[in-house]
Amino acid sequence: MTTPQTATGTFTQAQLGTQILIGWSGRHPEGDHDVAFLLTYSLGDGQDGPEAGEAAMRTALERSGLTVGGDLTRASETPGLPVKLLVQAGQAVLTMPHFKAQYQVPPEWLAAADAQGEVYGMFATRPWPEAVPGQPVSEEMLRSFAADEEVVRTSALCLLPVSSLS
Repeated sequence: MTTPQTATGTFTQAQLGTQILIGWSGRHPEGDHDVAFLLTYSLGDGQDGPEAGEAAMRTALERSGLTVGGDLTRASETPGLPVKLLVQAGQAVLTMPHFKAQYQVPPEWLAAADAQGEVYGMFATRPWPEAVPGQPVSEEMLRSFAADEEVVRTSALCLLPVSSLS
């Protein structure tokens, strides 16, 4: 039996499968202010299965200049990083070489992003097939996935400055 690989550093968009963007806000653990978060993940429904999708996502993130399983990347201190966040008219628009999505954000998320001028991005390589579009994601489900040690260890983390058109 063979397992699809992306070890050569190549991948196809079809291997990534359905990619999702969701956001939330909450209190910063080391401060008295709210922080805005964005999470991108795949449903694991890519052409060659979830394992190939996970490897493809890792390759895509690394090609985008993000470090999987490493320290937090500060986009404002990383010239040429092709990961951008635009916040305008209640929408967060995340653009990367392999992914572009917009997300209708709630007012408290907008307030936190505006107040801090930055958003914490988590780019998961591990699929999350339970969190499908059109179905609500409970706070408990989100916390269970986003705080899972294995998910965090295999994700890329990036602090994204908030840009707007005005």
